[in-house]
Amino acid sequence: MKVILHLDMDSFFSAVEVRENPDLKGLPVIVGGEIRAKEKESTDIKEKRVRGVVSTCSYEAREYGIHSAMALSKAYELCPDAKLLPVNMALYKRVSREIMDILRMHADKIEQVSIDEAFLDISTRVNDWNEARDYALMVKKEVLKIEGLTCSVGVAPNKTIAKIASEFVKPDGLTVVEDGRVMDFLAPLDVSRIPGVGPKTAEMLKKRGIEKIRQLADCNVQMLVAKFGKYGSRLHTHANGIDESEVEEEWERKSLSRERTFAVDTKDVSVLNTCVDELSGEVYNAIKKEGFVFKTVAIKVKFEDFAVQTRAKTMGIAHSDLYTIKRIANDLMAKVTGKEGKKIRLVGVRVSHLTLMDDKQMRLV
Repeated sequence: MKVILHLDMDSFFSAVEVRENPDLKGLPVIVGGEIRAKEKESTDIKEKRVRGVVSTCSYEAREYGIHSAMALSKAYELCPDAKLLPVNMALYKRVSREIMDILRMHADKIEQVSIDEAFLDISTRVNDWNEARDYALMVKKEVLKIEGLTCSVGVAPNKTIAKIASEFVKPDGLTVVEDGRVMDFLAPLDVSRIPGVGPKTAEMLKKRGIEKIRQLADCNVQMLVAKFGKYGSRLHTHANGIDESEVEEEWERKSLSRERTFAVDTKDVSVLNTCVDELSGEVYNAIKKEGFVFKTVAIKVKFEDFAVQTRAKTMGIAHSDLYTIKRIANDLMAKVTGKEGKKIRLVGVRVSHLTLMDDKQMRLV
């Protein structure tokens, strides 16, 4: 049984900004572009010009008809009270890495396709579609618990259907398409739902009387090939719910980490130390299983206000023992907790600069 999960973060850039600044919650938020005064001395919003396009916007802003790639000048016409924020790509990339680390722990393979979406192959982790639904819910809850962000998920027998399914209910949606119900799900949808079918392709299909996926699936494939070339054949295949492509994980493990989010934010030193020790043990067991040695140990702390601090120490030679991980992780943790008075919601332990253990190192373990 093949089970693919497609996870798409909801309104990612604006959602991260709202998480960082809760005062923005419930407001129409736009990320992208800039506002510049026409005259240096002018402070009146009417005397300012809006430049650029919308990178993303909150769902509250979408209610005004605002959408990605819209000119900001048009967006401001639709909603003059919108809160405009500059793109903070460094922040979004950091949060994206954290999310992908979470997903990597819950997948046989993971293929990140953009900063805010990924395919997960969970085939060996579930036995039926009910388990697949429960597993997807668990992943969604884990992302929300750790990162404070919602996502929409599609679960299906292949990548194309999973991608379509993740867009089916947004935000915070979950759509499961079982292998026996693929065509029932696809048939009534517009052809524009198929990944890669843009407005021009949809219009060309419409001129030939093809507006729904059912019509595309039933049409003569040779006609599609004559008009679109090899892409026409792929359109026909996807319209019939067929996609043999695999989740392709193109990454080399450079680090290994474990994190824990507390049910209640805490400053209790004994609780924090116990957590660091337990996470160190989990990391040690994981690197031992995969045959790695490490040179760097790091900790991550997320505070109650979602501020994140990391500390790391790199050694001159590779190590493979639990004692070193625990000792360094606890030392680093003490430096963070000694300076901050805020409560902590998440603790993480990571080892990096990984290399595979050679025969000599294996004899020393």
